[in-house]
Amino acid sequence: MSTATVSARLTAEELEALNKPQHDWKYWLSKVGIFLGMTFIILYCIAPFYWMVVSSLRLPTMGRDTSFWPNPVSFENYPAVFDPRNGFGVALVNSVIVSLTTTLLTLVLGILGAYALARLRFRMKGLVLSIIIGCSMFPGITLLIPLFKMFTGAYAWMPINWMNTYQALIIPSLSFGLPLCVWNLTAFFRQLPVELEQAAMVDGCTAGQAFRKVILPLAAPGVFTTAIITFIAVWNEFMIALTFGTDPMMYTAIVSLAKFTGAYGYDTPWGTIMAAGVLITVPLIVGVLIFQRRIVAGLTAGGVK
Repeated sequence: MSTATVSARLTAEELEALNKPQHDWKYWLSKVGIFLGMTFIILYCIAPFYWMVVSSLRLPTMGRDTSFWPNPVSFENYPAVFDPRNGFGVALVNSVIVSLTTTLLTLVLGILGAYALARLRFRMKGLVLSIIIGCSMFPGITLLIPLFKMFTGAYAWMPINWMNTYQALIIPSLSFGLPLCVWNLTAFFRQLPVELEQAAMVDGCTAGQAFRKVILPLAAPGVFTTAIITFIAVWNEFMIALTFGTDPMMYTAIVSLAKFTGAYGYDTPWGTIMAAGVLITVPLIVGVLIFQRRIVAGLTAGGVK
């Protein structure tokens, strides 16, 4: 009997079963291991945020409760966050101003510097890039004392007094964000062929117009990713904001959270602190979820020729 005759007599289910690949126990063990590993990572990342949300939904008098679900559910901690004694509203505005200004300045200066490093040819370019990325590796706390003396006018050659000003919060953050921006965007600009600019200039564009109308739109994923990373880093920054913003009117949201007194009693207002933490964290999570495709595209685009 021929193979064709045997195949004709088999049902569709039997043919599907014959064609289905057979997996041994090693295959299924690896699948189970991957599933368990991913589950552990997800739970490890979500658990602190879940506990923060649950703690914020307890009664103000139940701040030390350790149950996994608030009973009863209460939203009293959220209005308490904006008690005038905490100054949290002003701190949120300060965080927005500092984060947005630092991000915009980082992008403007970083894009120009990265484009110059990607296109210009000069000696020791690799050394320059190494110095730039090395600047971002200094522990931030080692720079606080020199910056503090500088901003209080202790140096005769730099008689400035920037304490409790926005520039004292922005300039140090800018010095940490710029190296990362330049390093990322230099690699991104290098992968864009210079022929694109040459073709644009043949069509009548100047060098600046070719950069603005051709190169910059193509580099949008990398620019967007750098902007998100810089904004989140500045939004969560604590040491610089705590050192140079000692006036309560200059507190950022993170510093204000550390100095919370709450609106209930003399005990540490854990519920109010957790509610403020939720209000600070949720906008960042929502922004990352909305723009996750652009972020991933920007992180991976520079690595493929």
